[in-house]
Amino acid sequence: MLLRITQFGEPVLRTKAVEVAEVNDDIRKLADDMLETMYAANGVGLAAEQVGRTEAICVIDIPQDAEKEDCREFNAGVKMPLVLVNPKITAREGTQRNNEGCLSFPDIGAQITRANQVTVEYVDLDGEKQSVTAKGLLARAIQHETDHLQGVLLVDKMSSLQKMSVAGQLKRLQRQSALS
Repeated sequence: MLLRITQFGEPVLRTKAVEVAEVNDDIRKLADDMLETMYAANGVGLAAEQVGRTEAICVIDIPQDAEKEDCREFNAGVKMPLVLVNPKITAREGTQRNNEGCLSFPDIGAQITRANQVTVEYVDLDGEKQSVTAKGLLARAIQHETDHLQGVLLVDKMSSLQKMSVAGQLKRLQRQSALS
C-alpha cells in the first residue's frame, strides 16, 4: 500500500523514533509498504517518520549501477532491499562529499559531507541481529535514514549559505505542510 510521504515542516519529521520491541507482521507490513512507497517515489531510502510513523525502521535499496565500482565490489555482499529495524551506527570512517536529496524535501538537494564507510547494527525482519559495513552511496543512505530516525533532517546538515539558497523552497514546503 502506498503511504503519504511527509514533507519538511510536519512535526513527525522531528520526532525521535521509538525502538521496535518485536518484529511482527505489523512491522513486516510497514516495511513492505515503505518499500512500495519509496520505489513509487523513485527514492533509494525511506524512514518511518517520512510516512508519518515513529517506529525505528528504515528501508534502503541502492541500484548496483548507482555505486562507484570500488564501492559496488565492497558492498556486493549486502542484499537489497535492506530493511533496518532499530539501526545503530557503530563505526564511521573517512569522508565523502556528494549531492544529497530527500523525499521529504522535493526538488531540494545540497552537497553534504558524510562518512565514506559505516558499520550499522540492526535487527532484520526475521528478528535476528545483523551487522553490515558499507561504503559510498549505501553508507550515505544508511547515515541519511538513521538521521531521520533521530529527528535530524537534510536541512540540519546544510551550511548557512546552502540554507539561504533554498530558503524560499523551504518556506513553501512549511506552508504546504501547515495546510495539510
